[in-house]
Amino acid sequence: MALGPSQRVFSAAKRLLQTLLANGETRLRLAVLELEEERARLLTLVLLAGASLLLLLLGVATLTALVIILFWDSYRIAAISISAGVLIFTSLLLGIIAIRQAKRHTLLKETLNQFSTDRALMELDDDAEPDEKH
Repeated sequence: MALGPSQRVFSAAKRLLQTLLANGETRLRLAVLELEEERARLLTLVLLAGASLLLLLLGVATLTALVIILFWDSYRIAAISISAGVLIFTSLLLGIIAIRQAKRHTLLKETLNQFSTDRALMELDDDAEPDEKH
């Protein structure tokens, strides 16, 4: 049984809408998966960084106290100044590295790449359609 022109248009529109919804659902699932992975990675990173910073703080405090005690009689001001300078310089250096790392964009990277691929394929299809008519 042949379909009329209006039924074919509605059928094609329905198939297009179903395809778009399925494609959108796939992309949304990918985005949710990436967000869950990023959340787990960030939680692990925060816990490891916190433990590492706590141990580093204890070690640096102990080392600084040792240096100051060793030079207390002869060079106490120099020992305190140099220790403070090294700590401040190191903290500034680590702060700069942290800022650079924070500027890197990795959130939803694969989802955005997939959207770019989809857009390129759609543009390729749009370019190919006029050629098919001739």
